[in-house]
Amino acid sequence: MADQTIRLRLDGTADARDVGALMAWLAREEPLEERVRAGGLRISEARSSEPESGAPMGVGSEIVVALVSSAAAPVFNQLVQEIRRAVVAWRDNRREVEHGDPPQVDVDVVSSDGNG
Repeated sequence: MADQTIRLRLDGTADARDVGALMAWLAREEPLEERVRAGGLRISEARSSEPESGAPMGVGSEIVVALVSSAAAPVFNQLVQEIRRAVVAWRDNRREVEHGDPPQVDVDVVSSDGNG
């Protein structure tokens, strides 16, 4: 079975604090937290593989969520939807506690060869 990876790309307005806050939010969000604790889900930061327009060269981060064990397509699709809901909740929260608009976050499924 192909690797099951989800990439969250933050736009060029994101800073290190945004990346860390979103990673922490995802790790605490139910039922993602349960999967992280059980070792079935890994959340990590990666440098963006694609340059952001308007961002200084070399800036741009991605959060990679990897499903450690293989799961059936419906389970993986449910995980993608849970992550999308968590990102919306994080952006709503970020809008309430910080000044300015939160960064845009693209959520993409990545194939085993690393392409979305």
